Amino acid sequence: MLRRYGILGSFRLVVSLIFTKLNYPKARLIRLPFDIRNKRLVSIGENFTTGFGCRLEAHPLKDKNNACLFFGSNVQINDYVHIAAGEQIVIGDNVLIASRVFISDLNHGSYSGDFQDSPLTLPNSRKLSTQPVHIEDNVWIGEGVCVLPGVTIGKGSIIGAMSVVTKSVPDYSIAVGVPAKVVKIYDFTQEKWLSV
Repeated sequence: MLRRYGILGSFRLVVSLIFTKLNYPKARLIRLPFDIRNKRLVSIGENFTTGFGCRLEAHPLKDKNNACLFFGSNVQINDYVHIAAGEQIVIGDNVLIASRVFISDLNHGSYSGDFQDSPLTLPNSRKLSTQPVHIEDNVWIGEGVCVLPGVTIGKGSIIGAMSVVTKSVPDYSIAVGVPAKVVKIYDFTQEKWLSV
């Protein structure tokens, strides 16, 4: 450990490990600093791991007493990931999330459907709207990705770095871009990723 992290890095790692085992016994390692808001409304699975500076928020708009942010087993989120849940965000098993990723089911205001907020209304005064987000098992989300409300990312899918996911992504696909579009799908008969 000393060779890999140095003296100061090893000390910080030991402090983070003690913090993890005292506060989140099912987790593997939560690196400090770590910010969790409404801890009782966040469900963390076995072997949860974070990088530095992660922020998890649970602010349920409807049922204030039930969890609205769920992590499956073996989820790893890297440095400076921000996840904000107001209705429901479910992250499945074996999900890998790179650094500086933002995932939210919340939006300040409504901009489609029958009721839409005026641009003249102050953003902070607009009523929060929510749509659940589901990230299924074995998903890999690349560096700097933004996942917006109402999205499902299917099993085994990959989201390329710096993508903005505005629509659901099917199982076993690779999506990239702003907005993210599916560019490849895994063909199980050929055992290859094929371009769309």
